[in-house]
Amino acid sequence: MVTKTEETQLNRLENQVDNGGGGAWEYLCLVKKLKVRRPDKVLRHGLSILNDPKKRSALGPDVWTLYEQVSIAAMDCQCLDVAKDCIKVLQKQFPESKRVGRLEGILLEAKGLWAEAEKAYSSLLEDNPLDPVLHKRRVAIAKAQGNFPTAIEWLNKYLETFMADHDAWRELAEIYVSLQIFLCVFVCKLGTNKLLSAMRSSFYPNPLFHFITWPMLMYYTRLVE
Repeated sequence: MVTKTEETQLNRLENQVDNGGGGAWEYLCLVKKLKVRRPDKVLRHGLSILNDPKKRSALGPDVWTLYEQVSIAAMDCQCLDVAKDCIKVLQKQFPESKRVGRLEGILLEAKGLWAEAEKAYSSLLEDNPLDPVLHKRRVAIAKAQGNFPTAIEWLNKYLETFMADHDAWRELAEIYVSLQIFLCVFVCKLGTNKLLSAMRSSFYPNPLFHFITWPMLMYYTRLVE
């Protein structure tokens, strides 16, 4: 979570760079460090460095990190030709890189080539089955196509290994609720009182219940009744 101090620093740097006061690299590094989304700013200021041979050379090995950062921002902004060019540079520099392979898969996603992207991720997972990003990208592909049963299947498989990932548990809970099946099933089987008891028990093993709220329960109870 971004602190107030960090937010103030980010906004100050952003205004400075936007108004031609320099500090583009420092701003891009801070955006990356804080994991905030500023794709239009990253694309604009990142390209201002990459397109200037002197500035690009001054970064040394950090230039490859910038190519990656700009490629992702370009895909977010649907500037797919820019993303493709950045990825090509990285492919040339790191021809066997799995990290670059992930970028290639994300580019296929951005183009709507779901089958090709899923195939690319599956191939990468064969070599690195414990890569959480690859697992989550496959889930994203399934959701983007409206294939929620497959998204549920892959999320469950992911959570067998990464059980401490609360964001993934929340995502799974939200999918179940969006399909209007999860609470209805449990209310039918247990009844409201027993379900509440299970939710409140510190010994209940399924973290999904941590994301079920009282309004959700009441809504689905009414559906069943």
